[in-house]
Amino acid sequence: MKTDLITREGHEALQQELNYLWKERRPEITEKVAWAASLGDRSENADYQYNKRLLREIDRRVRYLRKRLQVVRVVDYSPQQDGKVFFGAWVEVENETGEVKRFRIVGPDEIYGRKDYISIDSPMARALLKKSVDEEASVTTPTGNKIWYINKIEYKNPTC
Repeated sequence: MKTDLITREGHEALQQELNYLWKERRPEITEKVAWAASLGDRSENADYQYNKRLLREIDRRVRYLRKRLQVVRVVDYSPQQDGKVFFGAWVEVENETGEVKRFRIVGPDEIYGRKDYISIDSPMARALLKKSVDEEASVTTPTGNKIWYINKIEYKNPTC
């Protein structure tokens, strides 16, 4: 089940995507569909068929974004979170072999296209929640339990 949490940045990104699709991309494709339809026989018109399919995909994404933006809850940083892992935290963890990973815990709508974000619903995020620096978290994986040690917790992007 998807968690309905999202960061302020994630909410703004989804809103921007919706605005782009609805105000720019959809009118552009609609114009192409109308032009292709004016050429005549639509059954063998590749431009018409391709753009019509693209228009359906845009409409599907617009419907999804509108519904999703109504139900997600924006979670902002609170100073009470300092020192512990909560939603929106940048976390650096290390395992026994010295492998280090750094990522941000965000909502499931924000992880696509980002290698440094993990979903709050993931086993790693669930194991890390409410833990502090130098604590260990046991993460259940298909190959068994893995132990990760928390090295650092930040709520501002350390690369900024």
